[in-house]
Amino acid sequence: MKALFDTVSQRCSQVVTRRYSTSFSLATRMLAPSIRQDIYNIYGFVRFADEIVDSFHEFDKADLLERFEDDLEHALKSEISLNPILNAFQATYHRYSIHRHLVDAFMKSMRMDLHKKVYRSEEEYKEYIYGSADVVGLMCLCVFVKGDQVRYEELKDSAMALGSAFQKVNFLRDLRADFDGLERTYFPNTNLLELDEASKDRIVAEIEADFAKGYAGILKLPAESKFGVYMAYRYYHKLLKKLQRTPSMEIRHTRIRVPNYQKVGLLARSYVKYRLNLV
Repeated sequence: MKALFDTVSQRCSQVVTRRYSTSFSLATRMLAPSIRQDIYNIYGFVRFADEIVDSFHEFDKADLLERFEDDLEHALKSEISLNPILNAFQATYHRYSIHRHLVDAFMKSMRMDLHKKVYRSEEEYKEYIYGSADVVGLMCLCVFVKGDQVRYEELKDSAMALGSAFQKVNFLRDLRADFDGLERTYFPNTNLLELDEASKDRIVAEIEADFAKGYAGILKLPAESKFGVYMAYRYYHKLLKKLQRTPSMEIRHTRIRVPNYQKVGLLARSYVKYRLNLV
């Protein structure tokens, strides 16, 4: 009855995606059915690890993360886990030959979140983003290209740039929660207590450069994944524009979001552009 357990595991990953992120869930539903579940499986894995270090304040996070890593190691070696999220992820990991160093880099960044609060240099900042975001984009790319290594290498840099852009938008949006709730500040050489327009504009320009590089890769994606990734790009770019128009001190005190009705409008307009071969 392993097949039944695998089905239940996959369903758990879908539920995690839909409950934790309406925007990512919406974009994932725009992917072809042949790859949609595998993206749910990747999201479920990274979401659970992130929750351990970000949310479980009343528990020993280091112990929980160590136990999660032990279960992950067993899942990848044995191709089964009694943790349904890890069971679903290991299936995708093996199906598309996801590189182990991507998983290791991601877990390294999660461990950094246990103790590191301030990123003072560009090197530290880039290392964290690589592990927390770029490699997630690369895991998804493994699914999108279905093991085609030539295409993977061609799109690798764009996938990393898009992952970086998404993460940096999240950092800018979540300044208050990260700084006040978790005492973290990711942007180097930036005083978040006195975030000014010049600092905000510098961050926005950096993200726009990542988006431009990522968009170039979207245009080259296979048909099964192009619209879903384009939808995620449109949502995050819309959020960045709202952050750009928001006074810097308001960002420091308010979580900016894109309302659901605007997400639906984005979906409709994006689909029209896609069907007209404008993407």
